[in-house]
Amino acid sequence: MARIKGALGAKKKHKRTLKLAKGYVGARSKQYRTAKQAVMRAMASMFVGRKQTKREYRRLWITRINAAARQHDLSYSQFMHGLKTAGVDINRKMLAELAVNDAAAFSKLAKVATGV
Repeated sequence: MARIKGALGAKKKHKRTLKLAKGYVGARSKQYRTAKQAVMRAMASMFVGRKQTKREYRRLWITRINAAARQHDLSYSQFMHGLKTAGVDINRKMLAELAVNDAAAFSKLAKVATGV
């Protein structure tokens, strides 16, 4: 039986990794071994970054809701607790959007949260 060499598959794998490393400086974009390490690290950072982005947006929304709630003499926690007990189910992203762009609707929600 003839021996099968892995040149074609290896070349394909190397090309794929080097394509991902395009734009890196020096050996990181030219040599397979260093490019592979750089790409692996970059992908790990990308994964972490996606989680951090979600966290940062949630923090921003909470900050905006808190600022708007305090204009109605409520803290963020009182406002959210009031909405929950009133049965209002709106996510923080939409609450922050209302706080920024529609003050009248947010004031109605604040009244609902206080139970007035």
